[in-house]
Amino acid sequence: MMKIDVAKKIQKLSSSIFQEIVDRKLAAIHNGLDVIDLSVGSPDFQPPEFVVETLSEYAKDPSKYGYTLRGIPEFYEAVSYFYKQRYNVDLDPSKEILQLMGSQDGLAHLAMAIINPGDYVLVPDPGYPIYEASVTIAGGQVYPMRLLEENNFLPKLDEIPLEVLQKTKMMIISYPGNPVTALANREFFEEVVEFAKLHNILVVHDFAYSELIFDHNPQISFLSVPGAKEVGIEFNSLSKTFNMAGCRIAYVSGNEQAVAALASFKSHIDYGIFYPIQAAAVKALTSDFSFFKSQVSEYERRRDALIAGLEKSGWHVAKSPATMFVWAKIPAGFSSRRFAFELIDRAGVAVVPGDAFGKLGEGYVRIALVQPPERLSEAAERIQSYLMEAVITK
Repeated sequence: MMKIDVAKKIQKLSSSIFQEIVDRKLAAIHNGLDVIDLSVGSPDFQPPEFVVETLSEYAKDPSKYGYTLRGIPEFYEAVSYFYKQRYNVDLDPSKEILQLMGSQDGLAHLAMAIINPGDYVLVPDPGYPIYEASVTIAGGQVYPMRLLEENNFLPKLDEIPLEVLQKTKMMIISYPGNPVTALANREFFEEVVEFAKLHNILVVHDFAYSELIFDHNPQISFLSVPGAKEVGIEFNSLSKTFNMAGCRIAYVSGNEQAVAALASFKSHIDYGIFYPIQAAAVKALTSDFSFFKSQVSEYERRRDALIAGLEKSGWHVAKSPATMFVWAKIPAGFSSRRFAFELIDRAGVAVVPGDAFGKLGEGYVRIALVQPPERLSEAAERIQSYLMEAVITK
């Protein structure tokens, strides 16, 4: 049989922890265990009814099944409207916005459009896996920025060596983030803008959880900071905001040159998003946003139910200020992987080990709030039983 050699840059990528979790979950189910899956950040809420109705209406039109080639003009106007209404940011629809097939798609392709072999990219550690993977595939070098609890999970930019900065072309940040659910204040973003100007670095802000911010904390778009569009771009998505994850529609906005570079790259590899999905996205982005309040309240209720349940077992977990996740420091005596895998095998609860997101994720797990409060309380009870059993067997 013919032997296929996988590209060396692909060989450098770590195996997918998510597939490993799926395999363990399926094995547990096969063994008769009911598994509460809190691993994948896929919303279990329905999209707003007007999104479903718009998608259905246009899907019945046979003339809408051809290539769209790029975003329809109405989509770009809708993104501009959304950013003005939600974050008081002015965007030029013709030059400062690009439609994407999901923000992960855009993040993956951005490195290939911007990075040359040997260029450095500053990425958060812990951070979402595509940040590092995209740089590796593009032939760049990753420099991990340490996100530590004692620094409120903000990187210390003055710790980055000058010899690295001289070769750095791009930095990736995400607030609120994944897996770390911290928020950044305006002062930090202002520091990032000055830092990027000083070192001629493109700032990439992943803002996918922009509308899932709790406890009346402020929503701060990086692009709302003076000078941000001179040095940066911001990714946003309809996946979490409007529960349209399977539709795969998102956008990037900001610096005109960076947007143009990504647009040029994508023009060679795709033919646009299905028109009915674009029409539904336009409807969502220009709605009255009234459903955001109830959605955020429900996520807060879920977060509080889970944390209250874990407190009963003596596991004290920090309250997430945003996103659909809890970033939880695990009890002493466990590694992240042992803790996560034993939770599946012995308690029927699936979470993601923190080291899947970088070296500094060790000692944590990510828990997704993608089940109703009652189910999350049940998960907490199962975890309590597991922890009691683990203490006894030590």
